Amino acid sequence: MSPRPRQQILDNLESVYREAYDRARKTGDERRMADLDAAYQREQLLLEVLLDIRDGIGRPSAKKDSGADPIAALDTIRRITKLR
Repeated sequence: MSPRPRQQILDNLESVYREAYDRARKTGDERRMADLDAAYQREQLLLEVLLDIRDGIGRPSAKKDSGADPIAALDTIRRITKLR
């Protein structure tokens, strides 16, 4: 099974938030609109990082012995994020 295209995933995310944002706008709930806007930006950034990881791991390597280890790369990312 091939993974869904990046743009389709990002479009789905936008659609979910757009529907909620439109409902909040119709009721005049500006605080909810602002919360949804911030949440959408956070989710989009996180999703793009995950998609980059997916694309990096799933990409067929031209060299089999390139020394690239996706598990080691994920471990490095985990250690870097713990530094915060």
